[in-house]
Amino acid sequence: MKKDLMRNKVFAMAASQFDRTADFLGLDNAVRERCKWPKRLITVTVPIQRDSGETEVFFGYRVQHHLSRGPVKGGLRFHPDVNLGEVAALAMWMNWKCALMDLPYGGGKGGVSCDPRQMSEHEMESVTRRFATEILPFIGPETDVMAPDMGTNAQTMAWITDVYSTHKGYLAPDIVTGKPVELQGSQGRDMATGHGVAFLITRAFSKLKIKEKDASAIIQGFGNVGYHAARTLSRYGVSIRGISDVTGAVWNEAGIDVDKLKEYADKTGGVIGFPDAAPIDPDDLLIQPCDALVPAALERVINDKNAQQLQCRVLAEGANGPTTPNADAIIEQRDDIFLIPDILCNAGGVTVSYFEWVQNLQRYQWTEEEVITKLETKLETAFEKVIWFSEQNKTPHRVSALALGISEVAATKSIRGLFP
Repeated sequence: MKKDLMRNKVFAMAASQFDRTADFLGLDNAVRERCKWPKRLITVTVPIQRDSGETEVFFGYRVQHHLSRGPVKGGLRFHPDVNLGEVAALAMWMNWKCALMDLPYGGGKGGVSCDPRQMSEHEMESVTRRFATEILPFIGPETDVMAPDMGTNAQTMAWITDVYSTHKGYLAPDIVTGKPVELQGSQGRDMATGHGVAFLITRAFSKLKIKEKDASAIIQGFGNVGYHAARTLSRYGVSIRGISDVTGAVWNEAGIDVDKLKEYADKTGGVIGFPDAAPIDPDDLLIQPCDALVPAALERVINDKNAQQLQCRVLAEGANGPTTPNADAIIEQRDDIFLIPDILCNAGGVTVSYFEWVQNLQRYQWTEEEVITKLETKLETAFEKVIWFSEQNKTPHRVSALALGISEVAATKSIRGLFP
């Protein structure tokens, strides 16, 4: 199984980051091995009847990286390229993210290899309910708490809540987060990840003495994270010059009206053809001059082919694993880009998911203002910890963030010991 995981490029990348950080920390090999490999790798088949009457079988995955510090937490994605190695990598990153943010969780991730764009809502519901049913023995509010991710949303979480609650015989809202407010979801959850990305960019701007009203940004990816990051940055006064999604990329030197673009994309299915901006090659978009570049889509988009050409002051990783190790080496050698690593930059989502879980356990709802205030306080604390650690140890920001997260998990494992 170890060899199979390491053949996956995304997991190999996550493992490489872990190994580099474990070397830096000097982790004892016994603890190091226990920290690196996932506790559970679950694969299930998800058979459904399509609207055509045909039966189709999809494959679903759930990886629980560690439960040493609490239940695992992580998203569920529906995408045709989902595979076990990718899910395992995302679960590993989530583990270090939760520890860095001081959340009482381990890392989890799940997915179903399907294409939501080619499925009706009824088919999506069937896939969701069947997947939830297949993994019922492995989930629970104190075991594994899912959340939306790529290709899933609040409605997906509502269906999972219903499956689990029906099985238990009572409403169990704490089984998932990111669900509708009507099912005791949290205010501010939809915007949490993107808002957190934008907030941390302003913290980086402050370190670099950049004023928001004079700054520009490029957003790669216009899903939930990219949209809310762009929208929040615009409200801070930052000019959003370029935005891309799966349909293409658009550019306007004078700035893009984010809300108008969102309205257009919702109507047409993507950003391409937006009348108030010119088309640009998506790869070229990444290397245009800007103060903040936000990769907020898939993994490995910043690589050894474009890292030397980047012209951003701040690289804010809204996506998980957008920068390859080879690109990291180039960026570190350049020493002119302020990196906000993914396990810090996009931690707003899991942090507000934690707030939602706490509210569900208490059966008490917080206001959006309370949620966002608590979120920004958490992010500010983690940001300053990473910067302080980096300055004290002369380490890159990614190594610093990973070191803080991994050392927390390693300490917990050492204290608990090895059973039996």
